[in-house]
Amino acid sequence: MSRGVVSIGFAGSLGPDAVARIAPSVEAAGFHTLWINDTPDGDALAALAAAACVTTTLRLATGVVPVDRRPPSRIAAEVASLALPLDRLTIGIGSGVAKEGALARVGEAIAVLHDAGLPRVLVGALGPRMRRLGAERAEGVLLNWVPPAEASVQAEEARAHSATSHVAVYVRTAIVDAARERLDAETARYASFPNYAANFARMGVDAADTTIRDVTELGGALEAYTAAVDEVVLRAIVPDDSVSAYLDFVRRTGPTPL
Repeated sequence: MSRGVVSIGFAGSLGPDAVARIAPSVEAAGFHTLWINDTPDGDALAALAAAACVTTTLRLATGVVPVDRRPPSRIAAEVASLALPLDRLTIGIGSGVAKEGALARVGEAIAVLHDAGLPRVLVGALGPRMRRLGAERAEGVLLNWVPPAEASVQAEEARAHSATSHVAVYVRTAIVDAARERLDAETARYASFPNYAANFARMGVDAADTTIRDVTELGGALEAYTAAVDEVVLRAIVPDDSVSAYLDFVRRTGPTPL
């Protein structure tokens, strides 16, 4: 398997205007894809539309849109109304908070998005059944909160279901001391969720073991992750949500020095 590419992820709450100011540097720094979380206070599609207007080759992805909150028909309609470039676009979807019917809900969403002409869908997947669904019916899976060794195991599992399945992994990353408090808070929050706590227990790891906590860890972690999966998404954890903080993160982590 070839080594995975390196991408970057931002919070949807950053907003379209700030994303538009940062995206050209993301492209210049050599990142493969800009991923934007979709949250109640942050519209990933609007932010990606802003990024599309100021870049030419940078790929764009949602990471991820919960389809219990934002139905797939609406996602497809908004992609069309925003004129997002389909040749650069990946729609990452997740089941959302409702556990009942999650597999059926995501399976239907994949079909609706494909039928609407969206060629590339990845499924945010925690458990083995959802990962299999993403591998077999979508274009791949987006892993989250997993260490490199487990990412490798889950990637091989996905490829066993479909040899062409694309496997990406979100890795929360802080590179300065001032950002570590925010990373610790986010790590503790996810560790408190029962489904994530159970998953950490199954893997035999602490939630912090799935993060990059210092710039000195970056090189070794990237080597391990890129050997395991097709795409590593450095989910930027910065001291504050200012444009300057994100630009510093881009400058210090990008594959191409700025």
